[in-house]
Amino acid sequence: MMSLPFYQRHHDHYDRAYRHKALQSTVSQYQKETKSQSAVYAQGSTAYARGSAAYRHASAANFSLDSSAAYSHGSSAYDLESAAYSYGSTAYDHSAALSKRSAAYSLDSESLTKSSAAYSRGSESINKLATAYRLGAEAYSLGLKDSSLMIEDQSYKMSPKAKRAKQNLISEDKENEAIDYSVPIFTGREVSISGITDTEEERIKESAAYVAQRNLFATGEGVSVSKVAKSTSEEEHHEKKSRKVAIRESAERMALKKTLEETQAFHKKMNQDKLLHAPEFIIEPRSHTIWEKQNVKFNCSVAGWPAPRVTWYKNNVPINVQTHPGKYIIASRYGLHSLEITACDFDDTAQYRASAMNVKGEISAYASLVVKRYKGDIDASLLHAGTASMPVGFGVSPHGYASRFEISFVDKFDVAFGREGETMSLGCTVVINPDIKRFKPDIEWYRNGVLVTPSKWVQMHWSGERASLTLTHANKEDEGLYTLRVVMGDYYEEYSGYVFVRDADAEIPGAPGAPLDVQCLDANKDYVIVSWKQPAVDGGNPILGYFIDRCEVGTTHWTQCNETPVKFARFPVTGLIEGRSYIFRVRAVNKAGISLPSRVSEPVAALDPADRARLRSHPSAPWTGQIIVTEEEPAEGVVPGPPTDLQVIEATKNYVVLSWKPPGQRGHEGIMYFVEKCVAGTEDWQRVNTEIPVKSPRFAVFDLAEGKSYCFRVRCCNSAGIGEPSEATEATVVDDKLDIPKPPGRIMPTRNTDTSVVVTWTEPPDAKELVGYYIESSVVGSGRWEPCNNNPVKGTRFICHGLVNGEKYIFRVRAVNAAGLSEFSQDSEPIEVQAAIAAPSPPYDIMVLESVRDSMALGWKQPKVTGGTEITGYYVNYREVVDGVPGKWMEANIKAISERAYRIQNLKENMVYQFQVAAANLAGVGTPSLPSQPFKCEEWTIAVPGPPHDVTCIEVRKDSLVLLWKEPVYTGRSPIAGYYVDMKETEAKEEHWRSVNEKPLQNKYLKIGGLKEGVSYVFRVRATNQAGVGKPSDVTEPVVAETRPGTKEVVVDVDDNGVISLNFECDQMSPNSKFVWSKNYEPIEDDSRLNIDTKGGKSKATFKDLGEDDLGIYSCVVTDTDGVSSSLTIDEEEMKRLLALSHERKFPTVPLASELAVEILEKGEVRFWLQAEKLSGNAKANFVFNDKEIFNGEKYKMKVDQKTGLVEMIMDKLEDKDEGTYTFQLQDGKATNQSSLVLIGDVFKKLRDEAEFQRKEWHRKQGPHFVDKLGWEVTDDCNVMLKCKVANIKKETHIVWYKDDREIMVDEEHDFKDGVCTLLISEFSKKDAGTYEVILKDDRGKDSSELKLKETAFADLMNEVCRRIALSATDLKIQSTAEGIRLYSYVTYYVEDLRVGWVHNDTQIKFTDRVKTGVTGEQIWLQINEPTPQDKGKYTMELFDGKTGHKKTVDLSGQAFDEAFAEFQRLKQAAIAEKNRARVLGGLPDVVTIQEGKALNLSCTVWGDPTPEVSWLKNEKAFVSDANCILKYESGKNVSFTISTVSTHDSGKYSLVVKNKYGTETSDVTVSVFIPEEERQSEQEKKKEDKK
Repeated sequence: MMSLPFYQRHHDHYDRAYRHKALQSTVSQYQKETKSQSAVYAQGSTAYARGSAAYRHASAANFSLDSSAAYSHGSSAYDLESAAYSYGSTAYDHSAALSKRSAAYSLDSESLTKSSAAYSRGSESINKLATAYRLGAEAYSLGLKDSSLMIEDQSYKMSPKAKRAKQNLISEDKENEAIDYSVPIFTGREVSISGITDTEEERIKESAAYVAQRNLFATGEGVSVSKVAKSTSEEEHHEKKSRKVAIRESAERMALKKTLEETQAFHKKMNQDKLLHAPEFIIEPRSHTIWEKQNVKFNCSVAGWPAPRVTWYKNNVPINVQTHPGKYIIASRYGLHSLEITACDFDDTAQYRASAMNVKGEISAYASLVVKRYKGDIDASLLHAGTASMPVGFGVSPHGYASRFEISFVDKFDVAFGREGETMSLGCTVVINPDIKRFKPDIEWYRNGVLVTPSKWVQMHWSGERASLTLTHANKEDEGLYTLRVVMGDYYEEYSGYVFVRDADAEIPGAPGAPLDVQCLDANKDYVIVSWKQPAVDGGNPILGYFIDRCEVGTTHWTQCNETPVKFARFPVTGLIEGRSYIFRVRAVNKAGISLPSRVSEPVAALDPADRARLRSHPSAPWTGQIIVTEEEPAEGVVPGPPTDLQVIEATKNYVVLSWKPPGQRGHEGIMYFVEKCVAGTEDWQRVNTEIPVKSPRFAVFDLAEGKSYCFRVRCCNSAGIGEPSEATEATVVDDKLDIPKPPGRIMPTRNTDTSVVVTWTEPPDAKELVGYYIESSVVGSGRWEPCNNNPVKGTRFICHGLVNGEKYIFRVRAVNAAGLSEFSQDSEPIEVQAAIAAPSPPYDIMVLESVRDSMALGWKQPKVTGGTEITGYYVNYREVVDGVPGKWMEANIKAISERAYRIQNLKENMVYQFQVAAANLAGVGTPSLPSQPFKCEEWTIAVPGPPHDVTCIEVRKDSLVLLWKEPVYTGRSPIAGYYVDMKETEAKEEHWRSVNEKPLQNKYLKIGGLKEGVSYVFRVRATNQAGVGKPSDVTEPVVAETRPGTKEVVVDVDDNGVISLNFECDQMSPNSKFVWSKNYEPIEDDSRLNIDTKGGKSKATFKDLGEDDLGIYSCVVTDTDGVSSSLTIDEEEMKRLLALSHERKFPTVPLASELAVEILEKGEVRFWLQAEKLSGNAKANFVFNDKEIFNGEKYKMKVDQKTGLVEMIMDKLEDKDEGTYTFQLQDGKATNQSSLVLIGDVFKKLRDEAEFQRKEWHRKQGPHFVDKLGWEVTDDCNVMLKCKVANIKKETHIVWYKDDREIMVDEEHDFKDGVCTLLISEFSKKDAGTYEVILKDDRGKDSSELKLKETAFADLMNEVCRRIALSATDLKIQSTAEGIRLYSYVTYYVEDLRVGWVHNDTQIKFTDRVKTGVTGEQIWLQINEPTPQDKGKYTMELFDGKTGHKKTVDLSGQAFDEAFAEFQRLKQAAIAEKNRARVLGGLPDVVTIQEGKALNLSCTVWGDPTPEVSWLKNEKAFVSDANCILKYESGKNVSFTISTVSTHDSGKYSLVVKNKYGTETSDVTVSVFIPEEERQSEQEKKKEDKK
């Protein structure tokens, strides 16, 4: 069938034009004239000329050369380009069109000659008409060879038969030789029907041209015809030829008769009386979708008189060729008009119009051009240019305009439940096809149909694949239906889910829930009206009222606005400061306490609406008054007039709200108001606001007596005074004008899903200003009501979610308005929560499984929606399709069929049929499927089998699934040999199909493994026989490889009686679900071997006698679920295991976790025990020794623990008479078991000795004792620590250490806090070898532990000490000395047991006087005296600890050697200088004290090589020998200093300086000369006398 382009399916203004012209004319003509003539339009100027030449060569045609030349001239001027248009058919050879063309093509045919002769005897005009027509046809026949256009066999497309040879137009005059051909358009003149011709011959030519042109353009599509090979059978050739001759003769007569009729119609149209007629499109331009850079050509043909003028438009703008040279090519020839657009780009996407006009009128035809770009090559400017730059009626898309995106949602959010204060997140993965990187969707979220915008409460995120909305602090205001809308251009898709928000836990038990939806309705300078919604939860006690709190924006201080609770859900808050902004919240009160506060309102400013508007436009100029300009402004100081239009806009029990208009006479300054009241019927007016005038033309009056009637009036005031009062209001009763609504009625619950119920009700009578409704549910019999919604819902229908499947619920509803909540409605009827049932959706994918002469077998797929219950059957309808026109539907079956395959009998052979199928369930018959494609009822003769059908997927898991199918109805010419299964990923292309199995399968099922988790797959099946592989089945629905949560498997069980059964459980069952068991995926019909029992959601298949006949795959499918299924394979090995287990259960034994065993307890007691895997409360045990039963008593303590299965017997002491066999006998119901233990010979003696040892050990441990015996360890400092672990220590416990029986004195007593005793031995060596003992003792006893450190034990310890020392060695270092180079390393300390070796360049060093090693303290060194270049290389120090060698290496070569050697030379020279330098060896004292007059003699020895020079200094000045002081230097070494008689003048510092070339040394001596005491006194006296 013909289909509309996608851009015309989605746009009405294209749809109307397209369907009216193209679809109705072209399609209907195709349907009505399938077997009629075909006309081919081709580029044919050359072909036509060649045809004219052929015509001149065929002299038998008896045409004049003038006519031929005229046509040749016309064809040479004919230069057109197009594709072929035709509706061909298999019966083309047998149609009148073939006969007509045969008459024109076969010039040598006998039939043609006879016909020509017959017609030549007719009128001259008819003869010339036939001649002209034959002339054109001859050119048509010979010209087709160059065009190579083919005509496709239409009837072949419709037939399910095997491929056959396609028929062809053949030239009979050349022995049926097949040739290619092309048909040019030919007309009598260059311009189509330019006028009435003058001669009869020209008129005939014009007629022939018109008829040929009309027939040519009457078709819409080009088709092709392929060549066929001639038959080799001679008989078939003659039979075929004779048949064609007979058909041709009949066709010739019909063709010429039709030509005469068309000629008469043409002349009638060309009559002088009806010369003028309006334009008419014979062929309209066709829409195109192309890629960029391609050329496109629009063609159309127009008829009309006078010849219409055609104008082309782009988006209703005329196309000017001159302004776009080379871009557009417009041509008009012979009534054919064309518009060619070269090198199309994205901007050429538009609507094009061809407008034809003459004096009789105008007509237009439309076509669309869509230019697509390759993916990723998009002009971003077009995507963001907006709709203003788009063609009219198109939606922008990356592939052009008017493309539709496929938007789907996966991983969708479901109904969500949250609590106030929690964070809730909704998310959905969006898949858009095609995926255009630079064309991004708009993501919008809606709550109850209102667009949600980001705020501090709501956050939105779009990752490019996943859209999410997060409620950062959920409140009941957030409850509602959330809708995710994904918008792509003008197209969008939506997905919705409901969000429920419960009340947070109240701080006070029994307090009501928080109010919600706090809003500021009327904000003025003097007050703000705050409204809210009442909560659904009252805490079990009626709500007494509400407290309203306010907080100034920018602060955190909340102020309560009302002293007593208000019940009305609106309240005017006064006492606000003008110009400041406030937020409000509300709290509910009942007798238990006050609720949590509501979510705060939006901020609101205490300003009049006019002031707010003025501030929004001029925020820098706040204004508190109002200026009215009149024709004559009054002067300042005018007393204002009275306000007007005073009225009561709201009245409740607590307050009355007044509203008025300012006066017209008010002066330049602002005005204020005083409000007055009086009881109705009196004139006792009282001013309400006595202290502060009102600034706004609205005011709330409080402190009114409930039930009384009041009148109100208002006065204006300014600086000039107080004006006259306004007119008083009507009497107003102080009471709530708004009544609490009455309860809703007719509560009707209906089933929805397995966890939800739809509740409907009727609105309460006389309801006013309803805010919404609250719905509550209760499990029948529980008496506990739970709210279904926490935000009032509007409307009278609500889906209550979160219910328990299978439970019965009742519902009630209450209405809400500002006055309060109504009483609850009456309880609804109980309803069980189960999924509702509905009629199934239509089946789909109808296909023919087999076709014979009078019947057809159909197959189809099960409806995607079963309606909540199983399908009970199907109904099939069929109808005949004649020439493309369908007939009436007829019933194929009256009784519903259960299978998805059905054979329809008594059909007509070679008739085309359409089919439709409807499914039925308990709810009724569903909508029939769409009509199938037409199928021809004919005998299938193909050798290969038909397609398998009913391909389904079950047991879907994350890495596998099971594929089932049914064998083909049509098996071909030989039996089916097997099946092949193909698979591919859903999104993969067709070439990615791959076969799952290499060899044909004999079964009609296959378990397919190796699937990727989360990937979607499709499958198909092909049958094969000896002839080959048949047509594949229909592709399955996409299946995602995943193991759904809660998936359960078939479990095999063997009960206590040995009965073997298969068990399957399902918790997703609907009321109509059933368990269907099968073996090897075939229904189990024989119940002789299997017993099936189903109760609720559990089904058990019990084997009567499991044997080899029962081997196979057992599967269970639960109907009316979302594919719940599982299977289990019982093979030979599994059967043996089950039979063994069954035998064990029939003849049970008490299973033992452990056999009878014996162990020694801490006190030396002997414990016999065994453990059973499981014991009941009735289990018993008998204890037997040497075949005699023993009983509980002093010697034997027996115990049976049924909970743990432990059976034990304890003996206090094991004696010689206890040698023998011990047996425990168990009995638990009918199950028995026993276990024995033999204790004789060496086994008994060993056990007895161990018991005795344990008894002694227990007694030892009653006092202080060793837990861990004395041992040793080497510390990180290479010291040896002896340590032991002790227990049962107290303060009085002493510890004594001994070595070789000699007490070791320890400085500190051990405190035993860590339970470890230690003795540290520093620098352990051979002298420390010996036997160490430690003794613990106190008044409870003593214990000792001994450690021998001798011989091998000592060697082992020393090896460890040496190892630790070796590990402590530092890296080798290089040191230069005066003697040579020293290599050395430090260790913690050195012991002789640590063997040291040195290696030079991998060669052991032999020590000499020049190269020697040694240990100095902790330093291990190698001394190389007088080093030479041969001493260069790598040196290694090897430390051997007795077991392992430890190496330290240094490289003494290169720069390291050079630097060390240079330092050695320097030190050596320094040593020589130090040795030979001049020096004072001794003899001179530091200080000399001598009495005046005495002789002083000092001497010393000096040395130096060479002999040093000697000089003296006194008090740092040179000093030489004189008579009193004699200085001597003898033999180069003896120096003397002599003063014969010293005096006080000789006191001072004397320095001996010795000097040679190696150095100088100075030795100082201080000489102190003193005078005796007597002489000093006499001298002093002498001095005194001299002074006198």
